[in-house]
Amino acid sequence: MGILDSKVPSGPLADKWTKHKNEIDLVNPANKRNIDIIMVGTGLAGASAAATLAELGYNVKTFCYQDSPRRAHSIAAQGGINAAKNYQGDGDSPYRLFYDTIKGGDYRSREANVYRLAEESVNIIDQCVAQGVPFAREYGGLLDNRSFGGVLVSRTFYAKGQTGQQLLLGAYAAMNRQINRGKIKSYTRHEMLDVVLVDGKARGIIARDLITGKIERHAAHAVVIASGGYGNVFYLSTNAMGSNVTAAWRVHKRGAFFANPCFTQIHPTCIPVSGDHQSKLTLMSESLRNDGRIWVPAKTEDAQAIREGKLRPTKIPEADRDYFLERRYPAFGNLVPRDVASRAAKERCDAGFGVNKTGEAVYLDFAAAIQRYGSEKALTSGIKDPDQETITKLGEEVIEAKYGNLFQMYEKIVDENPYKTPMMIYPAVHYTMGGLWVDYNLQTTIPGCFSTGEANFSDHGANRLGASALMQGLADGYFVLPYTIGNYLSDDIRTGPISTDNEAFDKVEAEVRANLEKLLNAKGKHPVDYYHKKLGKIMWNKCGMSRNAPDLKEAIEEISALRADFYQNVRIPGGLDEMNTELEKAGRVADFLELGELFAKDALERNESCGGHFREEYQTPEGEALRDDKNFRFVSAWEYKGAPKDAKLHKEDLVFENVELKTRSYK
Repeated sequence: MGILDSKVPSGPLADKWTKHKNEIDLVNPANKRNIDIIMVGTGLAGASAAATLAELGYNVKTFCYQDSPRRAHSIAAQGGINAAKNYQGDGDSPYRLFYDTIKGGDYRSREANVYRLAEESVNIIDQCVAQGVPFAREYGGLLDNRSFGGVLVSRTFYAKGQTGQQLLLGAYAAMNRQINRGKIKSYTRHEMLDVVLVDGKARGIIARDLITGKIERHAAHAVVIASGGYGNVFYLSTNAMGSNVTAAWRVHKRGAFFANPCFTQIHPTCIPVSGDHQSKLTLMSESLRNDGRIWVPAKTEDAQAIREGKLRPTKIPEADRDYFLERRYPAFGNLVPRDVASRAAKERCDAGFGVNKTGEAVYLDFAAAIQRYGSEKALTSGIKDPDQETITKLGEEVIEAKYGNLFQMYEKIVDENPYKTPMMIYPAVHYTMGGLWVDYNLQTTIPGCFSTGEANFSDHGANRLGASALMQGLADGYFVLPYTIGNYLSDDIRTGPISTDNEAFDKVEAEVRANLEKLLNAKGKHPVDYYHKKLGKIMWNKCGMSRNAPDLKEAIEEISALRADFYQNVRIPGGLDEMNTELEKAGRVADFLELGELFAKDALERNESCGGHFREEYQTPEGEALRDDKNFRFVSAWEYKGAPKDAKLHKEDLVFENVELKTRSYK
């Protein structure tokens, strides 16, 4: 256990995946029915993998803490899914998608995994169309595409502003078919609390029934962690409030290395924070940057007047607006990658040009797009010499057809009509590129324990390009794991059923129960959210959009002290053997309090800026990220050694044979 062997096949990059599939061991269909697999998490990665594995003949148990797999956070991925089909004829290809993803991740991802992702992207769309996913279509009936940040082609397939939801419904329908066949046993409102190792192999989990409080044992020949990301370590994020790191972290504490925890994505287009009362933030899809122009007032006095409610943004003339992304990055404009756009918005707000009451917001303006689309629609509708009112009306109809549900959501939250007044946006924590370290087969450093989707680290490096989370989740679930897990399970065809009646399960269940009782017995004075909010402020202020060594050192000490106070002074009402939502939250926050310290430690160790990891000490004169390829071209894989401060660093060197490492430029 614990040796970093990425198991990347030899040979040319474009042939690696095909070669690997041809050479790995398989499980005979007659033997698959005798093998059990546990799937923890039923978002896109988990649901697609569970459905595919069950279709192949394996017996699958799925676990999710929600009341239905349909409520997984994957539904919040609104804007689209990438695929290199080149429907637009604008020069796209699997290699171009591969290169854009490598470059977008600031050369901190594994070449072979990313190329495989680009290869499989074209199959994902065909799979989902066959399932009935209602992708948008252009006038000729072909699937439509739009652009996302960090690329110069249109490769993003979408279903209005609800792509993730539609894709998840497709995967959920495939799951339901297997549930009906008896090949999947679905455990909803169940939370995995630990993994059980027998003779060094993952052979099951301990889960808690969140309705009854009962602690249960579940055995299998392999365990797959597909539980999503850990953005809620910041408390305020775009993640669903229940999103957590518990499954991945408990696996880490049993021997799975945790990779690149500090690689966290800040999304530039979120509804700004409005006060301390908030429990989460709302994402405005990156797809809006196709047509919205981002700006702030060019004069600080105008920004001040807006903050004081004395001036409306629509009253500021074009000459007095600073379209700062278009000014700084003319080649990509508003479609620069998320980390670049986020830092640029923060820089303008820090300089005094922010436009909401807190001074932490910029505008996303659709006025120009409404006029452009309206004029085009008038021409194609045969309307000669349309007046301004007609052009505006037609343009708003086009925008509504493309983004209507997003505009409606914004208006409900902010109480402003974005068709008439520019949206206000500000960066917020969104996606986590770090996660469990996995090899080319998606297996962690624990034999028999695999990880897919956002829960692993494998494909995005230091920054994820937009519309690639759905792509990775479905590629892992539909097309990668079903092959690679068979290579491991081929040695288990004579193993027989795994029993839960043994010493290993006894020991882990006793430890789980003891940990829960320890939380309940604290009898302190502060609710769980008190600690979660404190942790979130430390993380955002000292490990957020920019980091520096003094702040990171302080964060490590502050989080360690907060964790000690948590175990002494947290107050959890209710008992263990009953429904207890505060106990659920307490376990998740306990894990965040450990992860947060490792996060800061990882950021302190990486003395460079790359992608979403921006160290203030390492930047160009223009304020861009300054990589150090000589000393930090590696994956940071941390081995658990007790307290997070004692974690041991292992390095997977990244070899780039097919791309030239360049200073990342979007100008």
